[in-house]
Amino acid sequence: MKIIHFTDTHFIPAGKTLYGRDPAVALERCIADINHHHADAARCVITGDLTHWGEPEAFDNLKQHLSALKPPLRLLVGNHDSREAFRKWFPGQVCDENGFVQSVEDLPVGRFIYLDTHEPGRHEGWYCERRLRWLDAQLRGAPAKDIYLFMHHPPFDIGIPGLDRISLVQKAAFTELVAPYKQQIRHLFLGHIHRPLAGNWRGIPVSSLRAMHHQLQLDFVDHPTLQGNFEPPAYCVVLFRDDSLIIHTHDFMDESPKFDMARPPVQDWAVMKPHS
Repeated sequence: MKIIHFTDTHFIPAGKTLYGRDPAVALERCIADINHHHADAARCVITGDLTHWGEPEAFDNLKQHLSALKPPLRLLVGNHDSREAFRKWFPGQVCDENGFVQSVEDLPVGRFIYLDTHEPGRHEGWYCERRLRWLDAQLRGAPAKDIYLFMHHPPFDIGIPGLDRISLVQKAAFTELVAPYKQQIRHLFLGHIHRPLAGNWRGIPVSSLRAMHHQLQLDFVDHPTLQGNFEPPAYCVVLFRDDSLIIHTHDFMDESPKFDMARPPVQDWAVMKPHS
């Protein structure tokens, strides 16, 4: 099975710009590339910060663009979003019984659990008691399945101080809840970071990737504000195998020259002669 993962589209109303650029430009290129190469993907998951300020007009703009995407879509909300506006513009996306934008689905490779770490008025991630109880039920309901978690905020620090200040607040409670299932949880997919990231947390493999619009600088100095840049956006192609999970990061806007390595455009190496 194959899925597509990308994150942090940070959409704004049509006709406006964010940091001097229109977020729609990259998303249009991304969707065209996915539709051309990966229309057969079982899911496309976007892990939050769908909009930058959460305006209804921004969600409307995003919905119009995402309507062109061929793979089935699952959306998470992040700290820049509005849950109320999201539910209005994306009524087909499933919410739990408390109205949080989180859901579960069982696919051939295992159980996908999509989490809602948004808290109105806060940039930090939030996972309250009601959400913890819901997640506990979903984990308990998958005794013989591989589990894949998707969430916006990381439940651990990553070493970039500005981001660590706005990671998940309830780290201890979240860690305690998932700890008994760490052998079942095959991967944790994250948004929020705006950087390529891979590693493991408590023995659980984790990953994130560059955002769709703007990125954060790889800087371990504790600046008073977050430091951004315009490194190219990316999406991930996730391949599920019986014995492995492979994640390919694709810089779909890369315009560097492409060539056949057996027939390069320039013969610029010394030809090796056989030993006499």
